[in-house]
Amino acid sequence: MAKKKRRQHRWEPTKHQLSRQQQQRRRQRLFLIIGISVIAVVAGVLGGGWYRSEYLPRQEIVIRVNDTEFSMGYYVTQLKVQGGVYEQIYGTGQADIYTQLLADEVERFIEQSELMRQAALDWGITVTDHEVDEALKENDPPLSKDYWEMMKHDVLVQNLLDEHFDLEVPVSGEQRHIMAMFLESESQAVSTRARLAEGEDFATLASEVSLYDASQNGDGDFGWHPQDILTDWFGLSIVDDYAFSAEAGALSQPLFDEERTKDVGYWLAEVLERDSDKTGELYHVQVMLLGSEAEAQDIRALLEGGEDFANLAKEYSQHSASKEDGGDLGWLATDDIQENLKDFILNSEAGTLSEPVRDEMSVTKGGYWLVKVVAKEDSRSISDEDRDFLKNKALSDWITSLSDDPEDKVESYLDSDKKAWAVDKALGG
Repeated sequence: MAKKKRRQHRWEPTKHQLSRQQQQRRRQRLFLIIGISVIAVVAGVLGGGWYRSEYLPRQEIVIRVNDTEFSMGYYVTQLKVQGGVYEQIYGTGQADIYTQLLADEVERFIEQSELMRQAALDWGITVTDHEVDEALKENDPPLSKDYWEMMKHDVLVQNLLDEHFDLEVPVSGEQRHIMAMFLESESQAVSTRARLAEGEDFATLASEVSLYDASQNGDGDFGWHPQDILTDWFGLSIVDDYAFSAEAGALSQPLFDEERTKDVGYWLAEVLERDSDKTGELYHVQVMLLGSEAEAQDIRALLEGGEDFANLAKEYSQHSASKEDGGDLGWLATDDIQENLKDFILNSEAGTLSEPVRDEMSVTKGGYWLVKVVAKEDSRSISDEDRDFLKNKALSDWITSLSDDPEDKVESYLDSDKKAWAVDKALGG
C-alpha cells in the first residue's frame, strides 16, 4: 500500500506581519537616505570652497586664438613647466621672481605657438605625437610628459626650418671677404691707415690695436658673407654698407660709428678740496669719462683754457653716475676712490687736473672703422652658419607677420589679478 505524500505548507506572513516588515524597510531606506544626505551636505560644505576657488577658475577660458581656446589650467601648467626650466638654470631660490616675470612671456608663447601651428597647416607642416615622444627621449636625461607642449613647439619650429624656410634661403649668392678693425679715435684710424698704405699687414695691426674682438680669429678677419649678414647678425651696418659698395682690394677711410661700444675709456679728474675727519683723509673730486685719449686731451686743453669742468662733463662725459652733476663725486674716503685714479687723487693738491687716465674696465661708445674688401664673388656657396642665420631670421620675420595679420584674432582675458593667481598656483599655492 502506497505511502501518502506529506503536504508541505509554506509559511506566509499575515497582513499584520507584512505591514510591520514594510515599515521597517521604509525606515531603513529613510535612514540610509538621510545618512547619504548628511554626507553630501558635509562634502558640499568642505568641497564647495575647493570647487569654487580651484576647479572653476581652472576651467575659465583665458586665451583665444581664432577658434582655439586655452583654459586657465593650461596656462598654469605652462607657467609651472617653463618656470621649472628657469629653476634648473637659476636655482630654486629665485623661483618666485622668474615665475612672475614669465607670466607675460608664457601668455605670448601660447598665442604665438598656436598662430604658428595654424599657419603651418596651410603649408602642410604638422607635428606628430611620435616626433614629440622622440624629441623628449633625445634629452639627457629624457624629459617627462610635462614638457610636451614646449617640445611640440620646438619640433614645429625645426619642421618649419627644414621643410619650408630651407627652400626659401638660397644656397649661393654675391659675397664679400671682409676685414675690419675698430679704433678709438679718428687720429688713431688715420695713423693706422697710413701704416697699412705703407705695406703693414692688416691682420697683424688689427690684433695689435683693434677694440672689436668678435671677428673670427681676433685679427679683424670676418670671412666671406652675403650682404646684410654683418648688419643683422652683428649690428655692423657701417662695415656692411662699405664692403658692398666698394671694389675688391679697397681700403676705407676712417668710418665713424657713434653707437659701437668698446672696453676702454679715459678719465680726467680734478681734486677740488682736501680735508680730514676722525676716519681719515677726505677728497672732494670731480671727474669725466671720455671715449678716446685724443678726446680727453682736447677736453683737457679746453679746461686749461678756462672752460668750466661741470659744463664740459655734462656735455661730453660718458660716466652716467656723475654726468648730470657735472662730474661731481662729492667727498670720498680713500677706500671709495676708484683704483686707477687713486694714485693721482691721493698725491695731488686741490685744484690739480689730471692727465688722461686709461681705464680698460669702463665701457664707452664711439669709434672709427677701417674696412678692407679682400675679395668679392658674384656667386659663391653660402656657409651653413650664414644659411642657418638667414633661415632663422626668415622664420622670425614670418612669426612677426602672423602677430600683425588682421585676419588672425587673438584675445587674452588675463589681467594682473588672474596672472597673480596663476603664478601662485604654479609655485604650489
